[in-house]
Amino acid sequence: MLRKSIGFLNLLVVALVAGTVFGIWLGYNPVALSSSAYVEQQQGAIRALNVLMPILGAIGIFLTITSAILARAERRTLFILIAAVACLVTAGLVTRFGNQPINAIVITWDPKAAPLEWTMLRDTWWQWHTVRTVASVCGLCLLLLANPMGKSSSRGDQEMHQVLKGTV
Repeated sequence: MLRKSIGFLNLLVVALVAGTVFGIWLGYNPVALSSSAYVEQQQGAIRALNVLMPILGAIGIFLTITSAILARAERRTLFILIAAVACLVTAGLVTRFGNQPINAIVITWDPKAAPLEWTMLRDTWWQWHTVRTVASVCGLCLLLLANPMGKSSSRGDQEMHQVLKGTV
């Protein structure tokens, strides 16, 4: 029961993180924005997400490591969870050393007077964001693949599993 509870919480937290970064990637490409619109959009996102998302990301990494420890007797699941940890740590490191330093600069800008290099920083931030989006989504996919909640525990579950595999 502990493993299923941790697995559920793990999926929930990582899905929230991956969903947020994917949503930003999908709907907020800043390339067509004016400098003032970009600065206002980024500053709003920084204020809303710059502290919360890294905390959720760290919790997701911790829960994934915990899930791997709990699954250590199942080699396949353990290796999938270790790969998920690697993806999530990559996303966290990209956030910390790629996106957040740029956030620290952009938060200081006046939306009516962005500096001349604003497009260079915008594009660099977006490239790092794309990397962390891929890493986060891959981490989530690996978690789904390793999900202990999908394990059959009752006869009905086992029969359903056989039906889905086409063996009945």
